[in-house]
Amino acid sequence: MSDKRLGVGFVGGGFVARFHIRSFQGVRDADVLGVVSRADPTAEEAAALARELGVGNARAYDTITEMVADPAIDAIWICAPNFARLEVMNEIVHAIESGVGELRGVACEKPLGRNAAEARRMLQLVERAGLLHGYLENQLFSPGVVRGKDIVWARGAALTGPPFLARAAEEHSGPHMPWFWEGELQGGGVLNDMMCHSVEVARFLLTPPGAPRTVLTPTKVTAYTSCLKWQKPRYAEQLAVMSGGSLDYRARPSEDFARALVEFEDEQGGIRVVEATTSWCFVGAGLRLTMELLGPEYSMEVNSLDSGPKVFFSREVQGDTGEDLVEKQNAETGVMPIVSDEEAEYGYVGENRHMVQAFRAGEMPMSTFVDGVAVTDLLMAAYMSAEQERTVAFPPPNLESFIPAVARGEWNPGRDR
Repeated sequence: MSDKRLGVGFVGGGFVARFHIRSFQGVRDADVLGVVSRADPTAEEAAALARELGVGNARAYDTITEMVADPAIDAIWICAPNFARLEVMNEIVHAIESGVGELRGVACEKPLGRNAAEARRMLQLVERAGLLHGYLENQLFSPGVVRGKDIVWARGAALTGPPFLARAAEEHSGPHMPWFWEGELQGGGVLNDMMCHSVEVARFLLTPPGAPRTVLTPTKVTAYTSCLKWQKPRYAEQLAVMSGGSLDYRARPSEDFARALVEFEDEQGGIRVVEATTSWCFVGAGLRLTMELLGPEYSMEVNSLDSGPKVFFSREVQGDTGEDLVEKQNAETGVMPIVSDEEAEYGYVGENRHMVQAFRAGEMPMSTFVDGVAVTDLLMAAYMSAEQERTVAFPPPNLESFIPAVARGEWNPGRDR
């Protein structure tokens, strides 16, 4: 693109889109120039945020097609809800194929699809349009993960052998918006919502630096899911009130706890193991991300709540609730950690810097829709394992047509007790 800055447009103006927009304060050679959203006020608000932060003279567009038609927009970041992503991709490709406009690339938030069929369709569409594509998995770019992996592989693995076990967990007290809790709209519960992070960051840590993640071949998946908290009457009522009555977790819950063990083989036939845990029923300071990497004579650990400053407020300090200290904050008193730069700490700055650089150079990013398909396949295999209460060989039969029971509204552990 010579010296031209990358013009970026967002589809979706909600929570995650605003995380991305704030992160562009640390990204060179790009401007946020547009936002489209089903919820019209969020588009205007997100565009205003971009202008306020000085990351681009963004405006709200009426349609995706209108945004594609604007020659100032070079790439689109898809941050629409899970249930809308395939529709968004279809409109982008239709606009390009009909000659309305041109793009260099598309980046899509996790998960790529609600199931394996949707994820594959997303990949087919972006390849048909001839676009560069990036799968937005921010935790791969978290500074602690990147630096820790570099050091472990350069020192520990080089001298004593490669790592064999990676653990990753993401835990908080529940999503912000009602649709996240709805199995059909979101594609599942916490497993689909957050294990996409944990499986991929663990797979990344086990992959040798510079190598594609395909050097590890998944062979087995063992998983467990349950609704430990939010189906209890008190909490089910909270969800009903929060959603205006649309959520009924007594009759139609989604899993709020999930665990999976994925076994891989490396190119020499060695065993590599990913252990992932996710929860919507963790009550602590707020969002907690933990990663571990273990090898023959070394280990590495990252905990998002351990870094940075801490404050203490006594019970006499009373004020409004908020999330000014940490995402998904659960308290305003006591000892509280401060995640001083969440956009950088969680990897959004590094992720968007990398995507912009790749698109400007005309190159595929290190994380693409191909990786998004691979992650979705592992999640669907985990749902199969949990439903069948057994280890499943990978890839299991009928993976591409499989829809989890929770996404069909047919999963209810409380009914079986």
